[in-house]
Amino acid sequence: MIRPITIAGKWILPIIVFAQFCCTALWFAGNAVLSELIANFQLSPDALAHLTSAVQFGFISGTLVFAFLTLADRFSPSVVFWVCACFGALFNLGITLPQNDLTSLLLFRFLTGFCLAGIYPVGMKIAADYYQKGLGKSLGFLVGALVIGTAFPHLLKGLASDLPWRRILYSISILSVLGGTLLLVFVPDGPYRKPSLGLDFSALFKVFKNPAFRSAALGYFGHMWELYAFWAFVPVLLLEYTSLAQDPGGLNPSILAFFIIGLGGLACMVGAFLAARNGTKKTAALALFLSGSCCVAAPFIFMLQIEVFTIFFLLFWGLVVIADSPLFSTLVAQHAPAATKGTALTIVNCIGFSITIVSIQLLNYLKVQFDSPYIYMILAFGPILGLLALYGKRSLPAIRK
Repeated sequence: MIRPITIAGKWILPIIVFAQFCCTALWFAGNAVLSELIANFQLSPDALAHLTSAVQFGFISGTLVFAFLTLADRFSPSVVFWVCACFGALFNLGITLPQNDLTSLLLFRFLTGFCLAGIYPVGMKIAADYYQKGLGKSLGFLVGALVIGTAFPHLLKGLASDLPWRRILYSISILSVLGGTLLLVFVPDGPYRKPSLGLDFSALFKVFKNPAFRSAALGYFGHMWELYAFWAFVPVLLLEYTSLAQDPGGLNPSILAFFIIGLGGLACMVGAFLAARNGTKKTAALALFLSGSCCVAAPFIFMLQIEVFTIFFLLFWGLVVIADSPLFSTLVAQHAPAATKGTALTIVNCIGFSITIVSIQLLNYLKVQFDSPYIYMILAFGPILGLLALYGKRSLPAIRK
């Protein structure tokens, strides 16, 4: 096994952030080349929801396995991250095979999502092992990297429109291996890591006995109801409610999708700094309120059919829909037991991503049945329930960290 190289502490967080960016590019790799997949493998137009849900379901299955076996707490998280980055890259290459059909594509996306369970929450675990003070800012940068990594395939597709779609996927897989290797070589186990002594299946349930932890987790679940459904349908919204579909010489929808999703990475970082001044809970609630307001306002904005206004609205929605994600992760990490922090972060991610499948499939069903802009209002239920969890009778105490 490769031994970690000792480097200055100030480089630890940038390397974790860059590795997270490289590896999470696997997430929406299939979405970025969806039109090519539909054309090459004779898929139906509703393949978007199915391929996105396959990744989410793989991630959920992976997080369940990781949580039950407490892998991120029993073994070096850097090693777990690297192994998952390499296998995720391999499964991502699977969708380039010429004999694929919908079943095999769904399987490869499922396996990629399974590997992402050892990347996203484990990356947060590694950051938590290094930073107790300033954890919110660290996770802000980390989730920001996730957001930009998630959006990166859209940018690659937009900038390299003449590049064969398989080469785009090759590039994303190479990036994943690079990120995982950098983290393995340069980021050893953190000073605040407390390894678990063995399997503890009860840890999965014990963490929810803490009311503060439970409140933070429920807020996160409400946030997740909206987030990935919005991200998955951004390309659809751009083509339906702007003139991009009729004006191929105009703005590139892939590049616009990158900015709508990717600028949320900056919102995560800014939100972390605002939380240090105004409190994590208060800042998370504000972002949740703003994104919920966008859900309610969306159909009225879309019906105006004003292209520039619609694009700016989607950009704003893209900023606020993700800004609270690192804040909820911070609250969850702060209220989780140190010895099972990796498991706690993983199981919360597991439940959160399970919720995304429901919202994505429900939105897809409503779109097929009604094809009305009013269907996007259902995304507001998540932020509403999240706010109730934060400010209910057994709500989370305010923390300024």
